Amino acid sequence: MKYKTLNASIIAASFSFSMFTLSGVAAAQELPDTMTWTAYDVGSQGHSEASAIADAFGRAYDTRIRIQPAGSAIGRLQPLVSGRADYAFLATESFFASEGTFDFAERRWGPQDLRAVAGRPSSFGIPTAADAEIHSLEGLRGKRVAYTAGNPSVSVKCDAILAFGGLTRDDVEAVMFPAHSAAMSSLVQGQADAVCTTTTASQLYELKESPRGLRWVDIPADDEEGWGRMNQVAPVFQSFTETIGAGLSEDTPANMLAYRYPIIVSMADKDEEEVYAMIKSLDESYDLYKDATSAIHRWVISDSGVPPIDIPFHAGAVRYMEEKGLWDKDMQAWNDARITRLEALQEAWESTVEDASGLDDDAFKARWEERRQATLDAL
Repeated sequence: MKYKTLNASIIAASFSFSMFTLSGVAAAQELPDTMTWTAYDVGSQGHSEASAIADAFGRAYDTRIRIQPAGSAIGRLQPLVSGRADYAFLATESFFASEGTFDFAERRWGPQDLRAVAGRPSSFGIPTAADAEIHSLEGLRGKRVAYTAGNPSVSVKCDAILAFGGLTRDDVEAVMFPAHSAAMSSLVQGQADAVCTTTTASQLYELKESPRGLRWVDIPADDEEGWGRMNQVAPVFQSFTETIGAGLSEDTPANMLAYRYPIIVSMADKDEEEVYAMIKSLDESYDLYKDATSAIHRWVISDSGVPPIDIPFHAGAVRYMEEKGLWDKDMQAWNDARITRLEALQEAWESTVEDASGLDDDAFKARWEERRQATLDAL
């Protein structure tokens, strides 16, 4: 029998592969063999990223994942709440669901006991037509700002940006469009002067090359009072310097806000060990999916596993972040306060349902919003 001598590089490569395989088996024993996730429709950023992460889990841990797409917030939440889905890849509707607002102000919903596993930062700002000469948030006063009817996720972010500048919709000319695509095209068509959106929408590149031009309004990172006003609208935003998108680069960045999309969401009573395994797998398989889309690299756990975010973090996620040395006292205080807020709203909801049983739907929603705001004011 002839023996061949292996060189050091081959031995090292074989050892590394074996260790990766063993670590994958260990993690696979903690993850369920199969899972169901809900996500936005096929073709959306949320669905693309969920698919890339699911593929990584399949390759690393042999876990099979079914992704159930849905075009509505209710469609993405209902399977999670009913136990037919393990996790949901959501956006701002996770905040609405925990607050009992918009679609979730219906009697059959109310504040849902949701928890975040992780959620990657996604930038959002207010591009303007350069010829409108809007150089600050205050400069939006009296200008035409495009809104989309029936799109609370975008509208609440736009309201928050106005609040940052000390403005409300009453201080601008809010122009309502039937679809987000129409609102986005309105600047090129001369129907509006500003819109609220992400940085990579195709209409923004068109605006940049048009005679009107493109200018991003600065949202100063160091304006504490402005951030305070913004987070009174929704306490989920943070500052972000964006370099990717229309009119943006490393040499021409813009200060804007970050929210989380997608957010991996579970129910609060999800087993702690299972959620721990989920975020650990998300972290350890990062190299397998980090290049799948232009923004998916922002799932790096030091960014995606910490607040602020739309809902409280799950205890299993917190434990993993603590072990990684990425969770501090301020983060824990934020999470505790967010849980207190959610529990207070749930209690207020229960009392509203009891007190307002004889009211019609519109009157019930009005009563609930009054009770909700009073509850938040008392915290």
